[in-house]
Amino acid sequence: MKVFVTGASGWIGSAAVAELLERGHEVAALARSDASAAAVEAAGARAVRGELTDVEVIRRAAGDADGVVHLGFVHDFTNYEASGRIERAVVEAYGEALAGSDRPLVIASGLAGFGVLGRPIVESDVSGWIGPDAPRGGSEQLALSFAERGIRSVSVRFAPTVHGVGGDHGFMARLADIARSTGVAGYPGDGTNRWPAVNRLDAGRLVALALESAPAGSVVHAVAEEGIPMRRIAELLGAALALPVGPIDEAQLAERFGWLARFVAADLPASSARTRELLGWEPTHPTLAEDIAAGGYGTAARLAG
Repeated sequence: MKVFVTGASGWIGSAAVAELLERGHEVAALARSDASAAAVEAAGARAVRGELTDVEVIRRAAGDADGVVHLGFVHDFTNYEASGRIERAVVEAYGEALAGSDRPLVIASGLAGFGVLGRPIVESDVSGWIGPDAPRGGSEQLALSFAERGIRSVSVRFAPTVHGVGGDHGFMARLADIARSTGVAGYPGDGTNRWPAVNRLDAGRLVALALESAPAGSVVHAVAEEGIPMRRIAELLGAALALPVGPIDEAQLAERFGWLARFVAADLPASSARTRELLGWEPTHPTLAEDIAAGGYGTAARLAG
């Protein structure tokens, strides 16, 4: 299959591209810089120069492909509304390029937007992020609606913690940076709120499986560990960085965690039981605790240096 991928040089995207290539697919990857182009070409993909704002470039590349994997996103949390508008425009372009073709469209989504359910989020739960003014431009529901237009659209909801050793610039890396800069591995309140987690290599394999065989209009969860208490995450980081661990009052969350404060206190346990049954996906790579212990987010020696 000829697959067009956005976000291909990123943390998750690079794992997905490696998996796609290993499974015999040809990959064309959007690259916004010389460095990104060099990275995807070194991995074995063909670079398509452009940015997520280059909608015509994206539309043409999608139209020329047998399938699309959309993992790119403008992570500007200082202007999240603009990022959402860009996301929606890109997904709309996919709808125009793929309509009536029965070709697959796999998009990245997340597990926020559900509120407190009192139970793990499951694949059949509908996100509250709906419509063009919603976070991420309501792209999940927009893409899933394409199933009615002859597109095999699939949403992959990634755990907020997509971890690994080397190269992570996401939430977990930011928590480690904050712990280093403040001298304390902190957690909100009593630390019982939970974040699900998945290794980036397991996530990359799920993307490939979703592209190959997930039914139209389906949602799958890239979740290996259903919910790790934030206190436990702080303890793991504290042990790795040789830092004390302690609670952060609600009034101090914004000062301590910055833009991450909106997420760090969320309770987001999530199940992937349906995903595993549907696609035969079984995570096999290291857990979050194992990656932190292996030095994936720094060590005491690094801190001292």
